[in-house]
Amino acid sequence: MSVVFRKPDSMADVNTHYCPGCTHGIVHRLICEIIDEMGIEGDTIGICPVGCSVMAYDYFNCDMIEAPHGRAPAVATGVKRSLPDKFVFTYQGDGDLAAIGTAETIHAAARGENITIIFINNTTYGMTGGQMAPTTLPGQVTQTTPYGRDVEKAGYPVKMCEILAQVDGTALAQRVSVDSPKEVQIAKKAIRKAFQIQRDKKGFSIVEVLSTCPTNWGMSPVESLERLRKECIPYFPLGVYKDITAKENSND
Repeated sequence: MSVVFRKPDSMADVNTHYCPGCTHGIVHRLICEIIDEMGIEGDTIGICPVGCSVMAYDYFNCDMIEAPHGRAPAVATGVKRSLPDKFVFTYQGDGDLAAIGTAETIHAAARGENITIIFINNTTYGMTGGQMAPTTLPGQVTQTTPYGRDVEKAGYPVKMCEILAQVDGTALAQRVSVDSPKEVQIAKKAIRKAFQIQRDKKGFSIVEVLSTCPTNWGMSPVESLERLRKECIPYFPLGVYKDITAKENSND
């Protein structure tokens, strides 16, 4: 009998608290698959801050640390500098990383901290009820923008990969999606590369994952995937914004 499906050993066998149709679970599985395939479960430390990922420590069998809101890159910096041979990753949402944690994120990149950041962008504050986030699209209706985000008053969405690609200490900045099997496989390759960059001591890496939030978007899971494709991806184009290993490989 052939095995067609197997839960990663690094993923805990528990029920999830995420809403139906939420794509956090997909990203969790990808991370766990990579940890298993690289054989680094005992050498991996994850940092989860406030947000929908606040209880991510329930889902990973590797060591996990809870960080204050927005401070995951600062905590990860301390952990990595204390334990440089460990694999250290943060798992953050857009309200966390691109709002209260913007300074920590950018300065960790500027210092070239050898950590991996997994950035979930669902264009809303998920855990606290669907308020406008730094990544909320122009015109998007949220709890705090009932008539849609007005860029004249609230400014434009923050594009973190584009910003971090300009920072010298950034080794990898890539934006992916998980709206289809093809994109899920691309996302897995990006996350794997981010972990490999850390293994090779190349510096700071971030993988931004465009994700859904059916509950706060007021949509079914299927409708939310369609919105992701038709609205989010055009505004936040997928792709590699910086990859120092690509330049190194081209010079070989």
